[in-house]
Formats: sequence, C-alpha cells, structure tokens
Amino acid sequence: MQSPPHLAVCRSNKSPWVCLTCSSVHCGRYVNGHAKKHYEDAQVPLTNHKKSEKQDKAQHTVCMDCSSYSTYCYRCDDFVVNDTKLGLVQKVREHLQNLENSAFTADRHRKRKLLENSTLNSKLLKVNGSTTAICATGLRNLGNTCFMNAILQSLSNIEQFCCYFKELPAVELRNGKTAGRRTYHTRSQGDNNVSLVEEFRKTLCALWQGSQTAFSPESLFYVVWKIMPNFRGYQQQDAHEFMRYLLDHLHLELQGGFNGVSRSAILQENSTLSASNKCCINGASTVVTAIFGGILQNEVNCLICGTESRKFDPFLDLSLDIPSQFRSKRSKNQENGPVCSLRDCLRSFTDLEELDETELYMCHKCKKKQKSTKKFWIQKLPKVLCLHLKRFHWTAYLRNKVDTYVEFPLRGLDMKCYLLEPENSGPESCLYDLAAVVVHHGSGVGSGHYTAYATHEGRWFHFNDSTVTLTDEETVVKAKAYILFYVERQAKAGSDKL
Repeated sequence: MQSPPHLAVCRSNKSPWVCLTCSSVHCGRYVNGHAKKHYEDAQVPLTNHKKSEKQDKAQHTVCMDCSSYSTYCYRCDDFVVNDTKLGLVQKVREHLQNLENSAFTADRHRKRKLLENSTLNSKLLKVNGSTTAICATGLRNLGNTCFMNAILQSLSNIEQFCCYFKELPAVELRNGKTAGRRTYHTRSQGDNNVSLVEEFRKTLCALWQGSQTAFSPESLFYVVWKIMPNFRGYQQQDAHEFMRYLLDHLHLELQGGFNGVSRSAILQENSTLSASNKCCINGASTVVTAIFGGILQNEVNCLICGTESRKFDPFLDLSLDIPSQFRSKRSKNQENGPVCSLRDCLRSFTDLEELDETELYMCHKCKKKQKSTKKFWIQKLPKVLCLHLKRFHWTAYLRNKVDTYVEFPLRGLDMKCYLLEPENSGPESCLYDLAAVVVHHGSGVGSGHYTAYATHEGRWFHFNDSTVTLTDEETVVKAKAYILFYVERQAKAGSDKL
C-alpha cells in the first residue's frame, strides 16, 4: 500500500473507499461518486426478491475510507462509530493500518526522493498570461462546507497562529507510539478520544505543502460534527458562528491538555507568546487567547444619580454594526454619496450611546432600573484583531442581509483612538495590517457562498473551496467583507493609516 489504489471504474487514485461486503474499491462522492453508485447498483436487484432474500442481500451499504479509516453507511447516510459484536470493522481497520505501517519507511523515502526531484512546474499557475509560482492548496467542499473552508484558509494565513499548530508533534508522537501509525476509536472505546487540535493541525499542515490537488477536510469535519452538534448535516452555516465555536473549542481543548500533553507544556512551546500578551478567557491562557484575545471596558453611567459602573470583558473578536444611515439601498442618483468605512463601524461601536427602555440599567445606588448611557473602550488590543461586520439582521420573521459595501484599509488600521489609555501604547502597537478577509456572496445566511482572500509572503490569494487563484489588492479592497483579520504591525516604518 505504498500509493493509493487505482479504482476499478474510473482509474482515479483520489479518495478511495473499500466496500466492507465485497472488498471492491471505488472513489468517494466528491470525486466521481462511484462508491455510492456501487451501493445503489447493489440495491436494484433486491426489488425482484422475497423479503427474506432482500435481508440477506441488502448489503454493500458500509464502506471504509482507505486514507482516514473512517466508516460510512450509505443506507443511514451517516458515519459509523460502532462495530459488530465480533469487531469486524476494527479488524479491517487494523489490517489496513498494518499494510500502511509496513510500507511507512519505504513510502517516506519515496516521497522524499520525489520532493527532491520535483520541478517548479508542479507549482506553477498562470495569472494574467504570466506564469507564477503558487504553493497554496484548496479545500474540497464536502457539501455546503464553504463556510468552514473560508475560515480555515483565513486562519492558515495568520502566520504565528498557524505555525504554532504546525509545529505541534503528531498525536502518535505525543503518545509515544510508532511513527506513522494512526489510532482510531470505536463507540465502545468512547468518543472522548477525538481531538479537534490534532485534526486542525493536520489540516493546516496540508494547506501549504504545495499540492495542486485540493485537500479533503473530512476528518476535521467529522470531529466538528462530534463536538459541535450545531454544525451537523450539510446545510449552509454562518462562517462567523463557526469561527467562534472553532476557536472556543480549540481553546478549551488546549486549556485542559490533550492526549497526554499538559496545558503548561503547550503554552511553553511558543516562547514568543509572552505573559503580557496572554488574555485569559474561562481560566488559563492558550495560544488562542494569546493571539486573538483582547479586553474591552464596558462603562455604564446612570443618568439619574451619575453612578458609574465599569466592567472588563475579554473578547476574541469584535462584532460591528453597519450604521443604519448606510444600510438603505441607494438609487442611481445617490451612487456618489458617502461610502461606509470601517472607521464608521468602529465609531458606532465605541461611541457613547443612551440605552433604550428595553435595556434599563440596574443602578445599585438608586436600587432600581434607570436610564443610562453606555460606552466601550478597548483596554487591551490583541495581536490579531478580528472584526466581524454584522450583515445579517432579523426583520419581522426573516433574517435579511445588509449588502452595503464597507471600505477597509489593507494597511495601517490605526486603533489608538479607541484605546482606554492610548498614551501607554507604542507608536506601532496600534497599527494593523490586513491578513485575510471572509466574504459572503448571496442574499441570506442560510444560502449563498463563502470565499476568502488572504495574503501570503506578499501575494494575495483568493480561496474558493478547491480553487485557489492569485489576485491583486484592487480586487481585495472591492470585496464586501464579512470578517476581517488584521495582524498587529511589527516595529517597522509605516505611514499609512486609516
């Protein structure tokens, strides 16, 4: 098993699945779908048999991924996590593992030689008639999973965050097991053994290996289904909601340690994350809070007695309203009117506002709810500032999209005026440069399509599921951003400011 098996029907070696009834190998549904067709063809003759014969022949329903060893039932249309009483599924899995492990050394040597002898032509892409080297890899859409793909591609281009996970040892090495050998668990062993951190690590490693073949994040998506029930199924989801769930669960898993690795060991692995940069959320700090974590000061003033209340809240991202004056659709003669900018959204978020009757503040001095004002200050800026533009709003019984274009800078986003104590910040520590943008195309949160723009080594890429193309700054700044990822500028000269 030194290379993926060529499939009997289409001769492809991508996404091979073995039928656990007859051992035939076919490609998955995201290649040419021959594994599913094999199941469907096996069911057709059953209509001409008696019920007892149907029960005997109603097989070919369960297959196993030859790469990840995950098991899928076409009749249930779901992954299988349990086993037979005799443990037959696990026996097949162990047999495939043994084949892989026996060929591990030879396979590793072969891959190294291929890598050494490979030419630059394998990583070339034509852009505007010229040939340019490209190293980015796309992500296969598993069925309305563009929301996940856009977030993964964006995070993979947050250099410090991505490097941390890529440098983690594989789960086999962390557990002291034989290199190259994978471990899998049946239901009897419990599902608590799945590791989001491990699958996230493997996905990030795959995205920048220079492969022209799109990577299939099936294993990661399977873990997401396990630990985030909200994202089960193949319906379209909100990319921002997924990002928050993903970061929260990565944080929690890192916080408690995983697969024998203590939390303290995890934090010590990246010495560049100093204690002053670690913002704690729900306990101890992790790389998630160290990079994305900031602190807000929520200041509320009672308009009756003047009592001031202050509260500090940690955040991983800021959700910004698009000011109402920019939301209405413009007529043709209004197209040259004022354009909404990111500064307008930030100002709307931090400006002093009077709370309405439904948000009366409980004043401890007055001993009752009173009219009050509220203002946000940023007490601590994160290393990576994630800004979410609130494009989806409920009106009556519908969730509509605000399709307003919001102007945003590629470089020099200056956050100093939003700080609680700007005098204590250095000249460069408040400047941010854009690293990635997630865009929603379409009219509703439950429909449409997500793509992402991200910069890598000075070049901008457009990530549209399995397709990756080079693009330019002009195209990026015209995008109707949904989520923006800004990275703190390092100590170097820069004059561009928002």
